Amino acid sequence: MKKFNKVSVGEEARTELHDALNLTGAEISVNTLPAGTGVPFVHSHKQNEEIYAILSGKGTAVIDGETISLKAGEWLRISPSAKRQFFASENSAFKYLCIQVKENSLEGYTMTDAIV
Repeated sequence: MKKFNKVSVGEEARTELHDALNLTGAEISVNTLPAGTGVPFVHSHKQNEEIYAILSGKGTAVIDGETISLKAGEWLRISPSAKRQFFASENSAFKYLCIQVKENSLEGYTMTDAIV
């Protein structure tokens, strides 16, 4: 039985990888907002923190009423209860990766979990 899954991501506005990769401990999505647009809702979570990797372009996040500028190469972590919404800049599409994991669930990381 194969112990890995591989998929390709196209140019869709949002691609969720949970089912495609049979993820069991995280949710990952690849998101693209065209220039001048935004996510049409504000949201928070019950348990999951979100980690964002800005892949290309520029945009902003409004987190609990505070506007945060974002650009390619930056990373952002948001607590579950924080209310958030994302927007692309007026002249740039905005592509980002979102990783959701249960807050405080990490019991080991690369240096403590790896078997060499």
